[in-house]
Amino acid sequence: MKLLRTLTIVAFALAALPHTALAADALPSYAGDLSQTSVSGLSSGAFMAVQYQVAYSGSVAGAGVVAGGPYYCAAGNILNTTICMGQVPFVPPNPALMVAAATGFASLGQIDPLANLQKARVYVFSGTKDTVVYQQAVDATVSFFKEAGVPASSLQYVNNVAAGHAFITPAFGNVCSDNASPYISHCAVGKRGYDQAGALLQQIYGTLNPPAKSLSGRIVPFDQREFATTATGMADTGFVYVPSSCAQGAPCKVHVAFHGCKQSEAVVGNDFYAKTNYNYWADTNNILVLYPQVNASTVPFNPQGCWDWFGYTGSDYALKSGAQLSAVNAMVGRLLSKP
Repeated sequence: MKLLRTLTIVAFALAALPHTALAADALPSYAGDLSQTSVSGLSSGAFMAVQYQVAYSGSVAGAGVVAGGPYYCAAGNILNTTICMGQVPFVPPNPALMVAAATGFASLGQIDPLANLQKARVYVFSGTKDTVVYQQAVDATVSFFKEAGVPASSLQYVNNVAAGHAFITPAFGNVCSDNASPYISHCAVGKRGYDQAGALLQQIYGTLNPPAKSLSGRIVPFDQREFATTATGMADTGFVYVPSSCAQGAPCKVHVAFHGCKQSEAVVGNDFYAKTNYNYWADTNNILVLYPQVNASTVPFNPQGCWDWFGYTGSDYALKSGAQLSAVNAMVGRLLSKP
């Protein structure tokens, strides 16, 4: 009877756990080309995408930066974040300082050589109604990439859409000018819904097959603890969209999509990893979409669930050895580790 009672208690306890905690297994492996990896993100996720592109430029084909500032802008000091977000009038970030810092890191082998950026393709977006990360900060991101070696012909800057602080979809989310949760909005450009996922993926990869009308693949939760301890601020569970073609052995590439602050699964559910249109483009173009997750935490101090772009995980946060960068890089390596 005691054993039966114990088993019953355990069963009820397991039933009370979040679904993803039960469903998350080890991150699976597929076949593909690591050199075709790309990244994108919104807000803190955009800062993270810039960091990943610069730190791992030898294996990253391009980046999509939606409302994010230049590499190493905060220089490890949270007091610099308001300047990096363009919130101090007439005091924009200085991209020349960031290029100098990146050059120094590269000379020490702490990030990949900046010469790799000459082959990168970059998409940058700043909404004219964004009241979180203002355009003077995003202007500095464009300047940083140009000064760091990205050819002007390989860089697209969209800064004339009346959007707030959000990732843009053709139909889902808030009205275009909103600066509010879930930080996903729908906007029209030229009387058509603006598909930001498609815009940035095609800027990076060139012309792609049209997006799927219905998805053939599935969203797979996976255990992030294999790659990142709780001290990194990263959540227990991440997600990856796996097109059926990749699951069946086709050679695929990886796109990493970094959510913004207050935009992890714990806050907005599946809005970011299921409703931003990445998966529909991925489905018809042999792209695995990795959605790593960061949650709010007190240790490390990260109350809004942001990616680390100012040093809360350590002074090497923007280097290849950084806790979050190295964890995501290991995830990408796992995804494409099958011969």
